[in-house]
Amino acid sequence: MRGQSVSICGLLLIFLSFWLKCSSWRGRVSGQLNQTFSLRVNASQGGRPIPPNLFGIFFEEINHAGAGGLWAELVDNRGFEAGGPNTPSNIAPWSIIGDETEVWLETDRSSCFARNPIALRIEVLCDICPLGGVGVYNPGFWGMDIVADNKYKVVLWISSTDYINMSVAFTSSDGTVTLARTYLIVDAFKSRDWSMQEIVMVANATDHYARLGITSTKKGVYWIDQVSAMPVDTYNGHGFRKDLALMLEDLKPRFIRFPGGCYVEGGWLRNAFRWRQSIGPWEERPGHFGDVWGYWSDDGIGYFEFLQLAEDLKASPVWVFNNGISHTDEVASSVIEPFIQDILDGIEFARGSSDSRWGSVRATMGHPEPFELQYVAIGNEDCGKQYYRGNYLKFFAAIKNTYPDMKIISNCDGSSKPLDHPADLYDFHIYTSAANLFAMSHQFDNTFRAGPKAFVSEYAVTGHDAGKGSLLAALAEGAFLIGLEQNSDVVELASYAPLFVNNNNRRWNPDAIVFDSWQSYGTPSYWVQHFFKHSSGAVLFPVDITGGDASHVLVASALQRHDQETDSELLVIKAVNFGADLLRLIIAIDGLPSDAIDSASTMTVLTSRTVMDENSFDQPNMVVPKTNKLLNAGISMDVVLPPYSVVALDMQLVTKLHQNM
Repeated sequence: MRGQSVSICGLLLIFLSFWLKCSSWRGRVSGQLNQTFSLRVNASQGGRPIPPNLFGIFFEEINHAGAGGLWAELVDNRGFEAGGPNTPSNIAPWSIIGDETEVWLETDRSSCFARNPIALRIEVLCDICPLGGVGVYNPGFWGMDIVADNKYKVVLWISSTDYINMSVAFTSSDGTVTLARTYLIVDAFKSRDWSMQEIVMVANATDHYARLGITSTKKGVYWIDQVSAMPVDTYNGHGFRKDLALMLEDLKPRFIRFPGGCYVEGGWLRNAFRWRQSIGPWEERPGHFGDVWGYWSDDGIGYFEFLQLAEDLKASPVWVFNNGISHTDEVASSVIEPFIQDILDGIEFARGSSDSRWGSVRATMGHPEPFELQYVAIGNEDCGKQYYRGNYLKFFAAIKNTYPDMKIISNCDGSSKPLDHPADLYDFHIYTSAANLFAMSHQFDNTFRAGPKAFVSEYAVTGHDAGKGSLLAALAEGAFLIGLEQNSDVVELASYAPLFVNNNNRRWNPDAIVFDSWQSYGTPSYWVQHFFKHSSGAVLFPVDITGGDASHVLVASALQRHDQETDSELLVIKAVNFGADLLRLIIAIDGLPSDAIDSASTMTVLTSRTVMDENSFDQPNMVVPKTNKLLNAGISMDVVLPPYSVVALDMQLVTKLHQNM
């Protein structure tokens, strides 16, 4: 019955029947029920609102997260600029179809694009060429995902000294199987000038590691440039790889921090991300070498696309910009003004009216209405560098003067001592062991309650405890996030890092989402974030844990949220059992009538056989949350927490607790 506790024997029977279906404990833990704690939830008062944007995501161009990942472009080095401005240059990963006696490949500076001067010159030498022709192919980012019956748009610029007869085809990785093919025919009169060719091909077969080839059987000289291939079906039609974007959408992020990270700074300023170079028509973007993470980006996913992604996800954009400081060189505060004007222009691009100078550029890109940019971060991890404070103060004053409502984030940590400069928020990064991060669930308990709020923009368990994304890491991260909920009066935003990794290019480990050319999965660190995707904007209730020292094994929180799908109110209790034994939790909820909780309640658990279990392409669901009905849910109940687990009790309320929520 509702409101009555369940006997411990009955509870164990319920628990065992549930877990025999969901998990196996053999070889993992003792399974002894030798710890009991009491959890009292104080729902008698109105509670405290959690910030509306508390939990979000952080995207950095690392691990080929964007180029060869979230951005659905299939061609790597599409403009032949990655080899540098001097010619001849390296065209990798482009490669020859045929041999050097049949075709000659060489870059030159004949492109029609001023900011992208490099083009590829293809000279077909053979009088009688092999069947299928000779030319060049691009393998994409470790293969192109070509699926039967799907449509793909190919765009390229081309010119020649004579008429053009070329084949454009998706083939298997070895070129022996044709998946889709079309022909480009351009007469001699038109071919002498550069022209854009746009074609849509439908695949007749599937190959997840395909390549794109451009060939000819006609002797002559051809130039190609800015070769793009994308699936027609992308997320919201905006160019994002659909499966990866849907994984982000499923987290219901309230903000997205972009585009870095160290990617913003650059090893040298000359290689830092520049917003102005990343907007406008994609074929005119010069791209740049991300020297921190060691690879080229065509900047197909640029400043505009990040703002668009935030809007698509219904998330607030958080723009991290360079403040004149890289990992190696710095701009002195006395000459920082041009950098400040550059950022003011960037804000105008996002927020300005369509008839403003930079707002009009945004409008020409298809977005006449301003984006809702409310947060900017001045630099990344630059606090303590020679010119940071001086540069920061000038940026802060200029931005506030023009955009007084903008929330500005400092790189300096204000959690242990007050900042010596004005800020709306301060950045806090933590990468550490599982035990340390679990203990840091109390990190902000004693933080000064007045002044700037914390933005925990990068957190994760790293090192041996993390593996390539372990349950152990997710447990500690879950406990840390519960601590952020409880301290959300001083913590306004929080996001995990890094978000993505292409499995072929791990520059950082672990990451939330792993993918290759066609498949993807979430690590336990991704799945634990699902326990918090409804916390933003909810109402937090005080909790009290008694019955012994729980600091090393148990963390818990309680909140009330509105479920939009069912138009109902839910009381949610989350707990992390960081120990190797079963844990009995005696729950009492003060301030509710005995019949306040409906029978339509659930228990969701994230756990596995061992704490170092990981998901993989072969076993993508080894460590994922599992949900079952919560039997005998009520204001007084016993719950058994599995060893090494994150647990959420979602209890539907018959009536709203407090009408002023």
